[in-house]
Amino acid sequence: MLNFFQHPSRHYAPNMREEKQPCVYILASKRYGTLYIGVTSDLPKRLYQHRNGLTPGFASRYKTYRLVHYELFGDMEGAIAREKQLKNWHRQWKINLIEEKNPHWADLAVGLGLEPLKD
Repeated sequence: MLNFFQHPSRHYAPNMREEKQPCVYILASKRYGTLYIGVTSDLPKRLYQHRNGLTPGFASRYKTYRLVHYELFGDMEGAIAREKQLKNWHRQWKINLIEEKNPHWADLAVGLGLEPLKD
């Protein structure tokens, strides 16, 4: 059985509004591998899309499915500004940011309710 976060077509009660949580996230192909930076208002849903090939492009081409860093924001404008900032950073700065809180490059998506990646 899938938990609440695992499936993108979650159903909500008619009187319950969907809560948005803007965030910027970094995916990696492996430790010190290819990095992908994105922004979304529904991180579990976006991760599901990436991992199941529903978002063709860079992340699919380079198999960047491991969530190694994410930051939550109060509004989408702040998340987009941070995404642009991170995309302009040098690679080593991005690695330092990841390793500051995730030194082993663990897949943080597991903590959000997604299945571990199959290596």
